[in-house]
Amino acid sequence: MLRGALLYLSEQQQIFNFVRHNRLARAFANRFVAGETLDTAMSAVSSLNARGITASLDLLGESVHNEAEAKQTARQYIELLDRIASEGVDSNVSLKLTAMGLDLSEELCLRLMDGVLSRARDHATFVRIDMESSAYTQRTLDMFEDRLYPCFREHVGIVLQSYLYRTMADVEDAIRLRARVRLCKGAYKEPDTVAFPDKKDVDDSYVRAMRLLLTRGNYSGIATHDQAIIEETKRFAMEQGIATDRFEFQMLYGVRRDLQDQLVEEGYRLRVYVPFGTQWYPYLMRRLAERPANVAFLTGSMLREMVGGVSRRRRKPRR
Repeated sequence: MLRGALLYLSEQQQIFNFVRHNRLARAFANRFVAGETLDTAMSAVSSLNARGITASLDLLGESVHNEAEAKQTARQYIELLDRIASEGVDSNVSLKLTAMGLDLSEELCLRLMDGVLSRARDHATFVRIDMESSAYTQRTLDMFEDRLYPCFREHVGIVLQSYLYRTMADVEDAIRLRARVRLCKGAYKEPDTVAFPDKKDVDDSYVRAMRLLLTRGNYSGIATHDQAIIEETKRFAMEQGIATDRFEFQMLYGVRRDLQDQLVEEGYRLRVYVPFGTQWYPYLMRRLAERPANVAFLTGSMLREMVGGVSRRRRKPRR
């Protein structure tokens, strides 16, 4: 119930308009979002690199409302790729096709993606196409396989979500293409008709997909904070003789930083997904939905601030 409520709230623009100007909410968001500007994002990547961690930068924002907004997003991604190259940080980028105008026109989206991917190729770097809700899964995969991957094989990859029933078949397709896959569990609210409702089934699907990608895939990203799945990945890789340079773990900015450092110390490759930008509220709410402990942290902080404020007002001498 809590997860469903948080995912619903993630779609409420009027609430975002309120919390963006709330000091406590912004402070909490800063743990999971690398600020609202490119400068703050680049600083976050530099700090990660200093810890032996690579990054994937994502300018937050999903479906745009008009062609001008889509073109602006594409320009921002090209600027982002240029900054990564000029500053020499170890990072690629992640983006959503809806931010490139997919809902407006597939041809517009393709033109803008061609510009972004061409710049990525110029800089010998990589663009990960994020997966969105199940309403976009087939459209995203079709555009990736038919129009983007054939021209930019070394510079573009896809994301697959283990909570969808269809994912094992999509994994097989990606292996056939030799496409690079980021495997995650999935963060959107989905009906039982398309996604596993129970966590155990989602986890089982993830492990099956992980094993296929490690044995037959092309440098896969194992994106999870689930320590049991991480340990199973490590165990399976060792059992199968899969070298640590054939895959990487991926985690979210600000989540399980202790585990991030542990993986690096153990000699595993780790990439951290670094979101930034003004549209951080929907992203933050999905992160809360994924990890209910974050709700307790935020609530506790709010209560302490409220209690502290009341205490200060009570101690204030009357004049």
